[in-house]
Amino acid sequence: MFKKIVATGAIALFTLTSTVFGASAAGPVSNPNTPGAGVAAQAAIAAAPKTVTPEEAEALQFMREEEKLARDVYAVLYEQWGLPVFQNISSSEQTHMDAVKNLLDGYGLTDPMLAEAGKFTNPELQSLYTDLVARGSQSVSEALKVGAAIEEIDILDLQESLAQTVNVDVQRVFNSLLNGSYNHLRAFTSTLQTQTGEIYQPQYMDMEAYQAALGSAAGNGGRESQGGWRGGRH
Repeated sequence: MFKKIVATGAIALFTLTSTVFGASAAGPVSNPNTPGAGVAAQAAIAAAPKTVTPEEAEALQFMREEEKLARDVYAVLYEQWGLPVFQNISSSEQTHMDAVKNLLDGYGLTDPMLAEAGKFTNPELQSLYTDLVARGSQSVSEALKVGAAIEEIDILDLQESLAQTVNVDVQRVFNSLLNGSYNHLRAFTSTLQTQTGEIYQPQYMDMEAYQAALGSAAGNGGRESQGGWRGGRH
């Protein structure tokens, strides 16, 4: 997992008093039978201070760059091999990056992302980017396996972060990213079989977890992975 191979510093607890992204827990509210109590309760929830734990802050900042790594690797591999799956999923990763950025801004967290493609604040991600692009440049088969490997790692990291997350805003965004990664994994492995005849073997997940991920993609219709799996330069 990217997260497990990257050293990160301690992050302080952050509090946001005003911006609300989703439903949030609040303290005791007035008697629901009191006139106007429903409105008062909603106002109390909206005004309640919201926090992210140090672990949640770290996960958001890390995921911002991890999604950028996926986007940038796929963009390079699309330019080299011309397979639409790389272009389609690179665009989807930008949407994921934007969703994480909204939370970073809302909770007053520093955005670690560098604007330049292929450049990363985290030196370990920088090195990993270079390695993945080099591997994916060897052949169409290796490029698609790189894509699938990135999605495996994303899935494992998101699952780990979700297990440690209590903030409903973070849960909502991470679950959305997780569903996207399920779809992307299915898209890359299906394209690998179509283009090369190879059956993908998971590189980071055990077979049970891998099959469950593919089942999750089928269950949500593979919406992000539709279209453009065939063709490209060989």
